[in-house]
Amino acid sequence: MSTSETPTPSPTTRDYPDHWEADVLLRDGRTAHLRPILPTDAEGLVEFYALVGQQSKYYRFFAPMPTLSDRDVQRFTNVDHRQRVAFVITLAQKILAVGRYDVIDTDRAEVAFLVQDQHQGRGIGQLLLEHLAQAGRERGVKRFVAEVLPENRRMIQVFREQGYQVKGGWEEGVMHLEFDIDPTETSIGVIAAREHRSEAASIAAFLNARSVAVIGASRRRDTIGATLVRNLVLGDYSGRVYVVNPTADSVAGMPSYATVSDIPDEVDVAIVAVPAEAVQDVVLDCAAKGVHGLVVISSGFAETGEEGRRRQRKLVGLARSYGLRLIGPNCLGVINTASEVSLNASLAPVMPPRGRAGFFCQSGALGTAILEKVRGRGLGLSTFVSAGNRADVSGNDLLQYWEEDEATEVILLYLESIGNPRKFSRIARRVSRVKPVIAVRSGRTTQGVPMGHTVRHIAAPPEAVDAMFKQAGIIQVDTLDEMFDVAQLLAHQPLPSGSRVAIVGNSDALGLLAVDAAVAQGLTVTSATALGAEATAEDFEDALDAAIDDDHVDAVVAVYIPPLDAPGEEVANVLAAVGEQSDKPLVSTFLGREGVPELLRVPDLAGHTAGRGSVPSYPAVEAAVRALARVSEYAAWRHRDDESAAVLEGVEPDPATRLVNELLMHHPEGHRLTDAELRSLLACYGVDLWERVHVATAEEAVAAGARLGWDVVLKATAERLRQRPDQAHVWRNIDDADEMADAWASLTQLVSNPADAEFVVQRTAPPGVPIAVNSLEDPLFGPAVSFGIAGALTDLVGDRAYRIPPISPLDAAETVRSVKAAPLLFGFRGSEQVDVLAVEELIRRVAQLKIDLPQVSQLDLVLVHANAEGVSVLHADARVDQVADARSDLFVRRLTAPAADTLPG
Repeated sequence: MSTSETPTPSPTTRDYPDHWEADVLLRDGRTAHLRPILPTDAEGLVEFYALVGQQSKYYRFFAPMPTLSDRDVQRFTNVDHRQRVAFVITLAQKILAVGRYDVIDTDRAEVAFLVQDQHQGRGIGQLLLEHLAQAGRERGVKRFVAEVLPENRRMIQVFREQGYQVKGGWEEGVMHLEFDIDPTETSIGVIAAREHRSEAASIAAFLNARSVAVIGASRRRDTIGATLVRNLVLGDYSGRVYVVNPTADSVAGMPSYATVSDIPDEVDVAIVAVPAEAVQDVVLDCAAKGVHGLVVISSGFAETGEEGRRRQRKLVGLARSYGLRLIGPNCLGVINTASEVSLNASLAPVMPPRGRAGFFCQSGALGTAILEKVRGRGLGLSTFVSAGNRADVSGNDLLQYWEEDEATEVILLYLESIGNPRKFSRIARRVSRVKPVIAVRSGRTTQGVPMGHTVRHIAAPPEAVDAMFKQAGIIQVDTLDEMFDVAQLLAHQPLPSGSRVAIVGNSDALGLLAVDAAVAQGLTVTSATALGAEATAEDFEDALDAAIDDDHVDAVVAVYIPPLDAPGEEVANVLAAVGEQSDKPLVSTFLGREGVPELLRVPDLAGHTAGRGSVPSYPAVEAAVRALARVSEYAAWRHRDDESAAVLEGVEPDPATRLVNELLMHHPEGHRLTDAELRSLLACYGVDLWERVHVATAEEAVAAGARLGWDVVLKATAERLRQRPDQAHVWRNIDDADEMADAWASLTQLVSNPADAEFVVQRTAPPGVPIAVNSLEDPLFGPAVSFGIAGALTDLVGDRAYRIPPISPLDAAETVRSVKAAPLLFGFRGSEQVDVLAVEELIRRVAQLKIDLPQVSQLDLVLVHANAEGVSVLHADARVDQVADARSDLFVRRLTAPAADTLPG
């Protein structure tokens, strides 16, 4: 591939775009580092080029070019990072690939890249193209062009598979390719699919490891290393186990090796249990051996304080630079219960039974207790990962893996922090469509995190985070017990098709409790059958069959409290038989048992602890109903038709982007928009902001009223006055100059300093319900939009609903109806119903603006009147600020850098 290049001066340190640096994940799940090229890469570029095959060199330069001249090296390594941009991908500080573009006219650039032959096929070309395109967009490049030999099919495929619309032509035996680099739905989808595959591959290498080395294994039984070896061996691990201890010849009857490099065979995963200060040496040893990943059990990292945080950042950076992924540190380990693997690479003394649930837990301390609880309930797990400080591998990686893991049907997350909420939301929305995700989030109210999780603070309120979970279809629960309550229902029973419930039981008291609990949880009780204390198994069978056959029933709750000295086996057999055959979920309160009792289990040929159709039991009927309600809500979310999102008319993002860029060009420190600027910005999104005329004297007020055609309002808009609920600083329906003079005289007497009151004149709005639509931009969380009825009472009680863009028509409808004051919009006490569709559309327009313009750090429609005719936006406020690398995670794949104030999501 040919490109024209001219020498440019060496960049200064100030010119270097360090935000373009990224740790990246290759197709095979291994890591590498991508960064802009530097003059100091000259020697490394020569070494790289020497390992490139002759054919690849010919494809790149269209001529035999066995070596690079000094002039070539100088030209390739000295770029200005603007007109000429070049990236290198490195592993262990060795260059694997080079990609570059050179601007050839106003908005076009010629792109080219070269990958060492031994690393081709690992997705490096696609990564380079993604990052070059993002850099080009930042620099104002609109299109890439490339000259490619027709026999260079691999390169042509890279361009065509990127999701761009590639156009090509022929000239003198060379293909000329050209394409716009603006992101499209297709190109973003391609990036997300590749991210999914690479992250899933990296986790699969841990959970399906064919060989494991325990580093730090000891002959003393009470040590962590000895426990790890014992658990692997006693768990019947199907792969090879190696022990590494430089001071011992053998451990647990197995030969011991001084280093990982001394092991004669391949090693997939290393389990590290050495002192924290020795872990970095282990990384280097494992990298030399070609180990895929590390599970670091060792503590002494970020959970210990600032010194530990520095040690952890260095550990992650070192591991990634050598291509290794890392689980931990300070973690419990990983488990895979599949019979063909049977991997217990953890400190858990007992392997959990085989089941359908995958469990991700950040807490190492809680891990053992959680596994014991799982076993006690008869739930069973497919896989378990304790991430500890979550320095690298996170819940997002596990979601990517579990999405297509056939052994996992239910996903359980115990989250102590969310490192990348935006990415988490994006992945969870997709995964929840096919598999239920249940989450417990500690610190939910305070948004506090454990010491080892040095994540940035989320400025968005807790309600916005809850809204993110809800929109993503995640079943969010408050406790671990409630998580298991929901999980055992999802793992063993089908989803309900609605929220109608039948209750069958032999206890009148518990039956009434079940009815009350169901109504309180938003379920509809269509029938409640009381069989009496002497009911037989046949009575239960008849009642259960009738309830399940009823077309007005979506789920059944069975309550059985046996008479004295009755074991209940016959009723249990009935429940198990009905549960196995029913296409509707059946839950029970059976003998006050918790979990899936042996009597209610259905045999499973796949080896799970309890098969499909097993009936879960709850010690309290309220817990059974609560779990059923959560599952019913999830089923409704999953089956809702939200794909036919109506397109918003009158949205023009291009002029809005130009306006924001111009404002930031003149105000790089940030800027609060004037009324005129805000009117122009909102007009680009089809929102009409009513004109306000600022006035400082009575004469100016009269002139403003005349210009607006009278029937106007005079009001003080200073923040300290606007917060007054009594509206004493507003004078309405002013129809001529005399009335304006009276209004001015009256209002100026109410304020101590009229010059600071910020008086404005505006046309009188038709009566309506006052509403407010607000938004914010959090650097970590992303955009959030809130809605509520405007006024002091709403602010006092916090009656606001939050949603995370993108907001569909259904999301907007739920937003409007979820506030407690929503009846005011629907004809409360005989009032006129407002145009609710117009309110919903306004919310979506604000959300679309926030998606397109992250530089709009704040946008508040402070006062909007909603009535039967539509909505009138009377007052708004907005601010723009510089945003570096805004939401680039949508357009390029990267692992979050292990910086001082953040951890990866």
